[in-house]
Amino acid sequence: MVAPAASPVRVTLLPGDGVGPEVVAVGREILRETAARFSLAMEIGEGCIGLAALERYGEPFPVATQEEVSRSRAVLLGAVGGEQVGQAEYARRPEAGLLALRRSMGLYANLRPVRVPDALVPLSALKPAVVQGTDLVVVRELLGGLYFGQPRGRGRNEHGEEMAWNTMVYTASQVERVARNAFELARTRRRSVVSVDKANVLEVGLLWREVVDRVHADYPDVSLSHQYVDNCAMQLVRDPRQFDVILTENTFGDILSDEAAMLTGSIGMLPSASLGSAGTLYEPVHGSAPDIAGLDIANPVGTVLSVALMFRYALSCPEAARCIETAVDQALSQGYATRDLSTDGRKWVGTREMGERILEGIRQS
Repeated sequence: MVAPAASPVRVTLLPGDGVGPEVVAVGREILRETAARFSLAMEIGEGCIGLAALERYGEPFPVATQEEVSRSRAVLLGAVGGEQVGQAEYARRPEAGLLALRRSMGLYANLRPVRVPDALVPLSALKPAVVQGTDLVVVRELLGGLYFGQPRGRGRNEHGEEMAWNTMVYTASQVERVARNAFELARTRRRSVVSVDKANVLEVGLLWREVVDRVHADYPDVSLSHQYVDNCAMQLVRDPRQFDVILTENTFGDILSDEAAMLTGSIGMLPSASLGSAGTLYEPVHGSAPDIAGLDIANPVGTVLSVALMFRYALSCPEAARCIETAVDQALSQGYATRDLSTDGRKWVGTREMGERILEGIRQS
């Protein structure tokens, strides 16, 4: 008797804006090739978000995209944002679509791994002795803080002067759930968490630290220390190898993970995974970069490694994730690089060709 075929896993692609469609096109090929290589049945859908959705549907996260996302096991996002928006009201900005996507999927924890392979050590802005061996993960809370807090807005004060305001808000339960995620992740790595806050001046920082300490009591096998965000920013460029898992809130995590990205030589190298109650989202850390859109020079590696994270977390296929990561390391060690990386002695290639070099490594594995 022949066993019935497993139902295909549905994955949704959201190319978005700027260089998003170019890097997601590479991601699509990596998905297809790797799924076939590991005999994983897959359906790939597509949706519209950001400026592209505003131009087509009049809103940055349309109902059609929401429905497509809700049917999927995982989502691969390119980038959101563009130069054409100007001073549009917040609800009609492309970035509002990204925050709405996060909210709809309940994405509360953003994981941003930063690993510096040997081939990239000479390309970092820091000395090789500082960055060599760096392997850390930033765990960023994604549904609280300044980005989601209310009230927010613009107006004028009693003197008629223009003003704007945002509110940093966290509940204990929001801090607890992302802290548990960080401690669980640390158990699979080097069992060390550094929690980052600004408890010396912010009440939110005090609550953050208190809750993290309480959660830590359930993880006695993981070490915990605290750093203020300004000190952490300094330590990342002084001695990044001291970090294993960095746990922090939304705004600090956004800034620190972009700083950490430059340890690799380019923000285009870094992937991310966002874990939530209604699915998982994968995206490169870089933005939409509208100034280079359509020029075939964007770095697709962040997107490719985001696909690897998708296989690891959403599709439960760590072997496929390792296959992709090995193919990326192989292409880099062979000297291939996109224009955002230093090209001294390296083979400069465009977005599509970099994808082909990685695909070649997957096929040969």
